[in-house]
Amino acid sequence: MPHFEFVKSSYSSGNGECVEVARNIPRTVAVRDSKRPGGPVVILAPAAWGAFTADLRRRQP
Repeated sequence: MPHFEFVKSSYSSGNGECVEVARNIPRTVAVRDSKRPGGPVVILAPAAWGAFTADLRRRQP
């Protein structure tokens, strides 16, 4: 597996329930649960991640 450099979401609060995202590998966005750094990693195409985050922004009040 590539060496992903994960960072916490800018929307994460201090309660420990965070999503971490890595974008340091070309044409790849990796996502994981910060509570399980050794757990599964979801790997997405940048276009899929962009569509997901755009949909989240549209749903915000």
